[in-house]
Amino acid sequence: MLHTHQTDAWTEKWNQNFSHPDYVYGKAPNVFLKQELDKLTPQTILFAAEGEGRNAVYAAQRGWKVSAFDISTAGRQKALRLAAENGVALDYVVGELPELDFADESFVAIALIYAHFPANIKSAYHKILAQKLKKGGVVILEAFSKKHLEYRSRNPAVGGPSNAESLFSAQEIRSDFQDFDVQVLEEKTISLNEGFLHNGTGSVIRFVGVKK
Repeated sequence: MLHTHQTDAWTEKWNQNFSHPDYVYGKAPNVFLKQELDKLTPQTILFAAEGEGRNAVYAAQRGWKVSAFDISTAGRQKALRLAAENGVALDYVVGELPELDFADESFVAIALIYAHFPANIKSAYHKILAQKLKKGGVVILEAFSKKHLEYRSRNPAVGGPSNAESLFSAQEIRSDFQDFDVQVLEEKTISLNEGFLHNGTGSVIRFVGVKK
């Protein structure tokens, strides 16, 4: 786990990012999340590290019962504002995942969209999240790959972590979600246009897995 001073610095970083008057990743849902969510029948879904709520609000508009969490109170405030603008409700809590009381096997889907947890806890968090998913439930993940550092060095505006340890490989994802049937697992170069913190060409891992 993170030490207290590390946690405080991490929380402050995201509160500062999300205190901007604009939605820093925009208000539209992530393209891959939208594509995969639209294939599913709306039921219960958990959004991890949901920030300003663009993806959670989209899911709620589609009829999902949405839960979400993040460490940032500023992110939650903006997410609830966006939900109100769109006439939907979110169950959005602030805190560290191990301290939150989501029941095991209580969700049909879990979304991890650029949920770059600190390197020393990210695999543990993935395994906790897998426990929250019902059998037959789906994980949808898009996050920056290890190769993304090359793109970030050329164009910092594309965003993402600046250290390789916080980025992902397909092998790591397969290891973290061992008890899943892999539907999609690919490393892909894509063009991002999400607010003003995700702009340009980057390298991502995309994963869709069904819990056995």
